[in-house]
Amino acid sequence: MMQSSQAMRSAFRPLHRLGLCARLLVLAACTLAQAAQAGIVVRDDRGLRVALVHPARRIVALSPQLVELAGAAGAGQQLIASIRGADWPNSAKSLPRVGDAFAINLEAVIALKPDLILAWRSGTPPRQVDALQRLGIPVYWSQTDSLQGIASTVQRIGELAGTMPTATRWTRAFDARLAAQRARYAHQPPVRVFYQVWPDPLMTVGGPQLLNQVITLCGGVNPFATLPVLAPSVSREAVIAADPQLIVAASRNRAALDAWMQYGQISAVRHRQLLLLDPHLLPRMGARVLDGVAQLCAAIEHTRQVDGQSAPAASKR
Repeated sequence: MMQSSQAMRSAFRPLHRLGLCARLLVLAACTLAQAAQAGIVVRDDRGLRVALVHPARRIVALSPQLVELAGAAGAGQQLIASIRGADWPNSAKSLPRVGDAFAINLEAVIALKPDLILAWRSGTPPRQVDALQRLGIPVYWSQTDSLQGIASTVQRIGELAGTMPTATRWTRAFDARLAAQRARYAHQPPVRVFYQVWPDPLMTVGGPQLLNQVITLCGGVNPFATLPVLAPSVSREAVIAADPQLIVAASRNRAALDAWMQYGQISAVRHRQLLLLDPHLLPRMGARVLDGVAQLCAAIEHTRQVDGQSAPAASKR
C-alpha cells in the first residue's frame, strides 16, 4: 500500500512541477465542459460569448469601475476580490487585492477560485489580456463607449450574477435621469470647454472619448473633438487659440489648474471659470457617473450665465 502511494506521488510530481501551466489546462478543460451545458449566455463588449452553467457566486472585478457597476447590478455580495483603487461602495475597501492598474497577480486570481472575472479592456495590461483569457475562467470584457453602455453593462452583469430585478431597477432609474439631463441642456447656448486630462504633458479628450459625449450632453463644445484619439496631447498655444470659456480637471490638487492663471487672454481665466471635478465620478465611469455629469453640467451652466452677463465683451470674440 505504501509503495502504491509512493508510486502515485511520483506520477503526479511532473504535473506539480508544471505549476500554473497545468492548472490553466485543467481550468480550460473544465470551462469547455461547462460551456457545453451553459444556462446563462451573454455577449461582452468585445462581442465574445460569456457562458455560465449557473449564476456567478464568486466574482473578481479587475477595475474600480466594475466593482461599482457590479454593486449597482445587485452583485456586490458576490464580489470576492478586486484591484487597488476600488474604494466605493465602502464594502469594496475590504476586498482582497489581486493587483493594480499595472499588473494582475494571476496566481492570486486562480487561488480564489472565481466563477466569473469582470475585466476592463483598456485598463488591463496588454500582456495580461491573453493570459486572463487562458485561465479557463469566464471573463466578461467591459469597454464602455457611451453612457447608455454603462447601463447595458449593469444589465449584463445582473444577468450573469442572477440579480436581474435589481439591475433592471437601477437601469431604469439611470435611463430616466440621463434623459432628464439631455432634455435640460439640449437647447442651451454652447460653451467652449477645455477638459484637462493631464497637465504635463498637456492632454485633453478627443472625439472618441466618452467624456467628449458628456461635454456635448451638457451643452458644451470641446474644441478638440475633431482629434481622433482618446487622450491627445495638445499645446498651450492651441488651448489659448481655442479660447475656452471653462477649463476643468478631474483632480483634488488645485495646482493642476493654477498654471493657467498667467494666461489672462483666455476667457475662462478672465472670468475665473476654472473648476476641479471629483476624480472618482466622471473619469471612473462607474455607478456614480451621472453625479459627475450633473457636476459638469452645473459648471457649464454657471459659465453660461457668467458669459451671458458679459455679452458685449463676448460678442467681440
